Amino acid sequence: MKPEALKAAMDAYDIEAQCIREMAEFVDEKQFSKAVEALANATRIASSGCGHSGIICQHFAHLMCCIERPARFISPAEAVHGATGYLQKGDVMVFASRGGKTKELLPILDICKAKGVTVITVTENLESPLAQGADIVLKQHVNRETDKYNCQGTTSTTALCMIFHALQAALIEETDYKSEQFALIHPGGAVGERLNKK
Repeated sequence: MKPEALKAAMDAYDIEAQCIREMAEFVDEKQFSKAVEALANATRIASSGCGHSGIICQHFAHLMCCIERPARFISPAEAVHGATGYLQKGDVMVFASRGGKTKELLPILDICKAKGVTVITVTENLESPLAQGADIVLKQHVNRETDKYNCQGTTSTTALCMIFHALQAALIEETDYKSEQFALIHPGGAVGERLNKK
């Protein structure tokens, strides 16, 4: 391995650690509280995003299912071909878009507003269309991506994950979710073995 490659790898740890340390400064407690309450009270939750954001939105939907908040990822391509029929009035849609201008998500925003679906947008750009059209906005802070060109979806992906992890942690408290409940739906793997040990 080139010395430069090893340095780049070690720098990546520092860059992402710094980002997570800084993120707490950008938490708007009022908006975060509204997001937690909306997610706790929703019958159904959906998430949508493109590229790296979309992949992390799939993770978010799974996080919600793991605490028994029924959720699914809706592909932006499928959303405008009937998949938004999953959402009903009072449900929640979570959009993730660092720039807040992802054109594939804008028609879905319009559908959600017409159906009375509560929209949460996670974005770095609070003046963007997806932020301005949302009911709740969670600020995504990114110091820089880890690659030398500052263009790969690395630190931004970690930042989005951190916001979703914080939401799940808060929801466990908000809904008084118990490990016994998780044990029932997670009998598999080492976690399931530990939770279900008599």
